[in-house]
Amino acid sequence: MKKERTFIDKMHSWGAVWSVAALMVLYSAPLIFSIHYDAFPELKTLLKALSTVITVYWTTAIIEVITYTPMLGAGGTYLSFLSGNITNLKLPCAMNAMERANVKANSEEGEVISTISIAASSITTTLIIAVGVLAFAPVLPKILAEGSVIKPAFEYVVPALFGALGASYFVKHWKISILPIAVGILVYIFSPSMAVGTMIFVTIVVSVLGALGMYKLKWIK
Repeated sequence: MKKERTFIDKMHSWGAVWSVAALMVLYSAPLIFSIHYDAFPELKTLLKALSTVITVYWTTAIIEVITYTPMLGAGGTYLSFLSGNITNLKLPCAMNAMERANVKANSEEGEVISTISIAASSITTTLIIAVGVLAFAPVLPKILAEGSVIKPAFEYVVPALFGALGASYFVKHWKISILPIAVGILVYIFSPSMAVGTMIFVTIVVSVLGALGMYKLKWIK
């Protein structure tokens, strides 16, 4: 008797298919231009250029997968990495949706809520960007011009978003929040150029170890 495939099995199958399809589409653009103009980069030059960036991005890529998957679930992870803008939008949206639904990320309910919220976020973002581009294209250069009174506000959109979302977690779990916040501040003082994905991984590890230590010391239940 054939075993019935679960929701997670189907999610992994479709996630792998669309991930490969997305990679093919991404690689097809430069390949088509190269074929059309008969202009292919020299392998030696290409490898030399890639060597300067691969060392930076491969670690971040691995760390982000390890970090985001437990929080977003399988479906949410596949969809987030395909649509992008994880840290700024997809992760806060999924976490907020699961908190409001009172479900955990590693549960079946959390998988569904996370996937639906990220899908809705992707669709909404695409529509808003399309409308914004059409509506604000004539005035955007003036808004972002040097000396504009509105320009400084755009620099604080992401901090304001994360501050509002993080405040509720910090208030609820203030004991285990102090250590990762302190470590994050110290790391950025001494290494301000550290990638956000790496910092998230660092603070998560510190949070888990700190919470485990507090539990062993019976500071938290």
